[in-house]
Amino acid sequence: MMADMWKKGLTPRILLGLVLGLPVGWYLGADAAVLGEIGKVVIQAIKLAAAPLLVFTIIGAVLSTEIGAKDGARMGFFCSINAVLALGIGLLLSNVLKPGLHLTAANGVDAEALAAAAGKKLGLASFLGNFVPPSLVQPLADNAIFPLVVMSLAFGLALRKLKNQGEDVEVVEKGVAALRRAMETLLGWIIQAVPLAVFGVVASSIGKYGLDPLKGLAAYVAVGVLGLVLHPLIVYHGWLWAYVRMPLGRFWREARVPAVYAAGANSSLATLPVTLKALDGLGVSKSSSTLGACVGTNLNNDGIILYEAMAVLFVAQAHGLHLTLGQQLSAAFSCLVAAMGIAGIPEAGFISLSLVLATVGLPVELLPLLLTVDWILARGRSVVNVLGDMMISILIDRAAGRRFT
Repeated sequence: MMADMWKKGLTPRILLGLVLGLPVGWYLGADAAVLGEIGKVVIQAIKLAAAPLLVFTIIGAVLSTEIGAKDGARMGFFCSINAVLALGIGLLLSNVLKPGLHLTAANGVDAEALAAAAGKKLGLASFLGNFVPPSLVQPLADNAIFPLVVMSLAFGLALRKLKNQGEDVEVVEKGVAALRRAMETLLGWIIQAVPLAVFGVVASSIGKYGLDPLKGLAAYVAVGVLGLVLHPLIVYHGWLWAYVRMPLGRFWREARVPAVYAAGANSSLATLPVTLKALDGLGVSKSSSTLGACVGTNLNNDGIILYEAMAVLFVAQAHGLHLTLGQQLSAAFSCLVAAMGIAGIPEAGFISLSLVLATVGLPVELLPLLLTVDWILARGRSVVNVLGDMMISILIDRAAGRRFT
């Protein structure tokens, strides 16, 4: 049984890395600092692969997806409302509970220099200017989300127009799809090194700070889990009760299976067949379930959005930074854009978080430490993403006149 469990996913290996890192860090003390470099290398590798994956995913989605104007507008409307509410919950919890103040492992960073850099990157002029890069290469080098998305959408729409005009772009379409799968494969290989990174980061942190970081990480996980629980309870239940008029018991009888599967697989994409079966059980039409769960899975990522909004403020708080409301909204928009094209793969939320922090000018030094507990939050993100896919499908069907009472 242990061998089978080992083969199923990263969780057992991450747990082993965490357990082994504690005594090694305690024994080596300050000498364990070198092991922390493993985590930095893994994070850098994730950032390296994440940006091209975002580009190829967006171009491929624009090229391959054909959505009617009315259905597309409905999906965009509901996805936007859910995303805004997810951002609101994540930001509210971090502002009220301030989990980052419990983390002491970031005390060595120059807060004044960091604040100046963050203010510059999050300023309105810089925010708008980032949409048009000075070169095609710079956004990839900087891991800058906005210009990457703008370039990808523009290139994808241009190819789409050629395709609609009868031009043969099949070779390009297949090439983009192949490159996306290649980047996913590469990222999958990098993710396999996460347990080793967890071991190194835990050992380094324990050796340098003792058990103090555990308090901050516990607050980080607790606030993240709280947000991921509140979003379905408030937002999805609100939709079901006020608009869809579907009994909650009926919804959860079908939704519990994909929710449990998503928690185990840690991927909304891997859960898709189970999600579609659950939607069939609820009587959702094939067209709505295909649009909401298959097409919408790249747009409707409430779990990732909520987590990133919470995590961005956590990182800022841990470094002693106070972000104004305008800066928080700019960071929130970064979270929204980053989550659009990188969902469906394991650790998608953490991968896109690295891009968000780079875009808004916040430090990534804490990411290896946060990686040690991300396997917990990742499952919560996947569950919320799957429930969100189901909810969007139901809402599209209801808007088209379907009754579920």
